[in-house]
Amino acid sequence: MSVSKNGMVFNEPLLFELKSRGKAGMDLPETEIPLLDGTGLLAAQHLRGAVAIPSLSEPEVVRHFTRLSQWNYSVDGGFYPLGSCTMKYNPKLNEAAAAIEGFASAHPYAPYGCNQGLKRLLYELEQDLAEISGMDAVSLHPAAGSHGELLGMMLVVAYHKDRGDHKRTRVLIPDSAHGTNPSSASIVNLEAVTLPSGPNGLIDLATLDQMMDDTVAGIMITNPNTCGLFESQIKEVCDLVHARGGLVYFDGANMNALVGVARPGDMGADVLHFNTHKTFSTPHGGGGPGAGPIGVKSILAPYLPKPILVERRGQVQMDYNRPKSIGKVRSFYGNLGVLIRAWTYIKTLGASGLREMTQSAVTNANYLKARLKDHFDVPFVEQRSMHEVLLTDKKQQEAHVSTMDLAKGLIERGFHPPTVYFPLVVSGAMLIEPTETENKETLDQFADTLIELAGLDHETLAAYPKMTPVGRVDEVGAARKPILTYQG
Repeated sequence: MSVSKNGMVFNEPLLFELKSRGKAGMDLPETEIPLLDGTGLLAAQHLRGAVAIPSLSEPEVVRHFTRLSQWNYSVDGGFYPLGSCTMKYNPKLNEAAAAIEGFASAHPYAPYGCNQGLKRLLYELEQDLAEISGMDAVSLHPAAGSHGELLGMMLVVAYHKDRGDHKRTRVLIPDSAHGTNPSSASIVNLEAVTLPSGPNGLIDLATLDQMMDDTVAGIMITNPNTCGLFESQIKEVCDLVHARGGLVYFDGANMNALVGVARPGDMGADVLHFNTHKTFSTPHGGGGPGAGPIGVKSILAPYLPKPILVERRGQVQMDYNRPKSIGKVRSFYGNLGVLIRAWTYIKTLGASGLREMTQSAVTNANYLKARLKDHFDVPFVEQRSMHEVLLTDKKQQEAHVSTMDLAKGLIERGFHPPTVYFPLVVSGAMLIEPTETENKETLDQFADTLIELAGLDHETLAAYPKMTPVGRVDEVGAARKPILTYQG
């Protein structure tokens, strides 16, 4: 059992290991089921087999779970520098709004015309997202960013099929795009074709010109891309794709660098998804919750999932009369709690606040870049970073120190590591996204820690982390031979 300097015990046993006979955290009432045969026992055929529930007192159970909760890293307890994933502090006002009784208890099968307050909120959110993105219509249906991404490509396929253009079976995906893009293309039976980036980490127009033909349904662009760079020729890229009959899908996961400053619709995007749980604040991670609304230009609006929200005679109603709709993509109308939080965030900040949000996110990333560029390799160093900064372990490799060593060292120092070994276009990547929520003091602490770790040798770093419940694990062994059940 390891103990920290403040006396906190770190090696927490399982409840099954704490159990002992004779303990109980509650008293069960006498059964109301009539006893059989006067024996005081139930017949054997009515009995379940033994259930392996550990016998524990209430204090033991409460303290066990409280200790675990205190050791878990959380966005309320520390800074998440995860690039691409965008984990930022979520205002408690948004949580309170989502918990309002009328919202939290709303029933999806309420009679027609009910829930007008909730429907009005969702309708306003659609209008706000359309204005923010420069799109003509928005659907809140998708349950996650990846789900919105998939829906966007379903609309692209529906558009081409409706025009009788069945030869478009491929989609171009830059190597700097988000990793889920090829999967979304594959699910809708499009062949994902990698579009190599130029030496500056951006889309190369000459390469795109060679690859864009009449078999290509469109291009999936992440802008800013996963190197944290803005595609400076985005308008020319979109114009070229449109001239060859393709559509432009815009991965909106990095909207944290654009909101209030630039609009994908003005750049030429035909469809994009939002990660409202990233850009507009909802605690996320570990599989949810999430929401991935999509915005579309008018050419794709007829194919949106039904129902859509419309305003008629002062009421917000659901319109099911959509003959070209691809149908439903989920039950009911989106993950409401996430959407309510996004509406609250947008209304709280307003237009000027959203612009300031983006400016702060970009400033924070470039501040970290300025602090760290003399200590780490910075690919594409001459270009301005957007909301995230990309580093590599190239300088540290000379001392046999890797990105993984640095990540473990950050854990030892009390920081969550950044996204590591992604994007794949550079070796030994560390992708850091400070977001707008972090102040200069936090960024300086993080930068000072990384600079300190950059000066340590491999032997020292290889021993980290020490002050955690679990040290370094055999990651390959854990993946190939996982132990997923209690081996008691």
